Amino acid sequence: MCPNPRQQALRRISTNSSPTPPASRAVPLTELFGSRVFNDAVQRRRLPRAVYQALRRTIEAGEDLDSTYADTVADAMKDWAVEHGATHYTHWFQPMTGLTAEKHDSFLSPVVEGGAIHSFTGKELIKGEPDASSFPSGGIRATFEARGYTAWDPTSPAFLRETSYGVTLAIPTAFCSWTGEALDTKTPLLRSCEALDRVSRRLLQLLDQTAERVQATVGPEQEYFLIDRELYQLRPDLLSCHRTLFGARPPKGQELEDQYFSPTPERVINFMMDFERELWALGVPVMTRHNEVAPHQYEMAPLYENVSIATDHNMLTMETMQTVAARHGFKCLLHEKPFAGVNGSGKHNNWSLADDKGNNLLDPGHTPRENLRFILFLTAIIRAVDEHQDLIRASIASAGNDHRLGANEAPPAIISIFLGSELEEVVESLVQGTPLKSRQRGHIQLGVSTLPPLPRDTSDRNRTSPLAFTGNKFELRAVGADQTIAYPNMVFNTIVAESLDFIANEVERRAKGGDKNAAIQDVVRETLTQHQRILFSGDNYTKEWEHEAERRGLLNLRDTPAALEHFAAPKNLELFEKYGVLSRRETESRSNVFHAGYAHRIGVEALSTMQLASTAILPAGVEYQRKLAASINAAMGADAGIELGEQKALLRETATTINRLRQSIEALAKTHAEGEEQGEDPIANARFCRDRILPAMGEVRRHADHLETLVDDALWPLPKYSELLFLH
Repeated sequence: MCPNPRQQALRRISTNSSPTPPASRAVPLTELFGSRVFNDAVQRRRLPRAVYQALRRTIEAGEDLDSTYADTVADAMKDWAVEHGATHYTHWFQPMTGLTAEKHDSFLSPVVEGGAIHSFTGKELIKGEPDASSFPSGGIRATFEARGYTAWDPTSPAFLRETSYGVTLAIPTAFCSWTGEALDTKTPLLRSCEALDRVSRRLLQLLDQTAERVQATVGPEQEYFLIDRELYQLRPDLLSCHRTLFGARPPKGQELEDQYFSPTPERVINFMMDFERELWALGVPVMTRHNEVAPHQYEMAPLYENVSIATDHNMLTMETMQTVAARHGFKCLLHEKPFAGVNGSGKHNNWSLADDKGNNLLDPGHTPRENLRFILFLTAIIRAVDEHQDLIRASIASAGNDHRLGANEAPPAIISIFLGSELEEVVESLVQGTPLKSRQRGHIQLGVSTLPPLPRDTSDRNRTSPLAFTGNKFELRAVGADQTIAYPNMVFNTIVAESLDFIANEVERRAKGGDKNAAIQDVVRETLTQHQRILFSGDNYTKEWEHEAERRGLLNLRDTPAALEHFAAPKNLELFEKYGVLSRRETESRSNVFHAGYAHRIGVEALSTMQLASTAILPAGVEYQRKLAASINAAMGADAGIELGEQKALLRETATTINRLRQSIEALAKTHAEGEEQGEDPIANARFCRDRILPAMGEVRRHADHLETLVDDALWPLPKYSELLFLH
């Protein structure tokens, strides 16, 4: 019998090898890093002094750049890019698809005399005009209203995208409508950065400390799966949905815990090395790589950067993973849960605050001055998380992440903060006004007597916590692997800004004509007392915590539709508008986009489930049933007295499973058709997908996966979990 495509692919995989190492491998890392970036060093060399200084003021202080200077910057950028082989440029932006987008234009400009020259003006650098009609807008733009603008973001340096056939200059930009409303993820993030900077400096002034600028810094750890590309191409569900809609449990999964931090297979480590060199050339400071918990799962982590640059770099990281993986015969999967029964992939968003002098404002420090600053910022963050649990949860909500959150591999849907035992003791002492038991005799009096040296990394990590303080940063562990980090950081920046504002207002109000230190102490004590319920150091996976969280009044938004219904709540509309992050219309539009995105993804999965089950799984089952029936009939014809009870039972079980699978496919088709008639309300459509379509899909999978355990392996058309997860 001729082997099926799956079996042919399995035979070829054993001979796969890595491609020839690129020539850039010989370039020293110190020369390679940032070599494709129009960074500060390149700008300093190529720009006239006055223009360079003006550009730095634009980047660091937000000053407008003179149009004549823009022409000079554009010319220098073009010359640098052309010297590196660039023929085109693009405004690289991040629409509300959660991906990146680009439209390429050539530097070539024909001249009257014949021939052509390279041309790129300041106007072309500063503004582009891609078609905005086909990007999600959530109601901001109608389909026939096509005009949209990209605007140069000078805070994020331009870079070169190289392929085997050429080079393109990519210019990071914002994306807005003709009316000036944000159509992207970057613009609200940049606005939130400005709000956070403004309010942070205000609070520092109350402490008699100064800073020219305060910025959020982020280091996003990225998890991902690698599978062989040939097997990927034989899985239509992976092709269309980026996750497996079917797959019986393999004999071995991650039970032996032998993947985590284990030696990396040569073919995979070659991919990692190639991938890292690509990122280094793009100025992405990737530092760490290791095997993750699930088979074929890995993780990389960069150094901390300004949050907007870290967001750009994370988007670049996800794109580069895909291209380098293909070069090595792999497919990189960034879906939060590509395989049932093993851990999914997340993104650990490590968030902190730093001033222009390099001080980490979340470092507990060793002096009273540093201690007081830390305690005030910590108090503000505790309040922010408690007040805005709904927004944090909504910012990490997606159809893919619903499969992962709370599944003994990722934090649950209940938002809480882990501080560690010693910091919690400090908080308790501040609330109660009692002595610290283990670190100092006497009472804590903020700003009057010295606060004790505060703990840093003195407690074990809590990997079940959605938001953990880990020494000098907060780690939001619930972000999905394929999500942009722009939204979680936009939300965190905004809610922290609001909370810092609240504390500054309270201190100023109480300190009028009185003791500022006493006012600070009162505000800290009262704020921590009111919001202490958000702190939890135990196991977030337990049922006991669910009950305790409910008793405390914490939200438990178990799925994406439940979480998203809070995003455009009146208090959140007011919050975003107050701090200039999103207008009411922009907030409502994003709510519509998020709901519609959830429904569309589930709709694609439903159609893929029906098609794959009907055209691949059912025929394999029917063919096995035919062969099994023919075998039984042949045996009975040869010997009427032969014992065939177990074979008949197998035939009966196979036939029954096929019938049930067919019935479940028809039921899903009927449910999906009902969903198509629901109308245009994105919230109602999202609820329908959650309540009706997902359960119907689960029923189809249940019967299909059981059929996989019955059918002859030679007849099964889809690569199995044991092959996807263990073949390199």
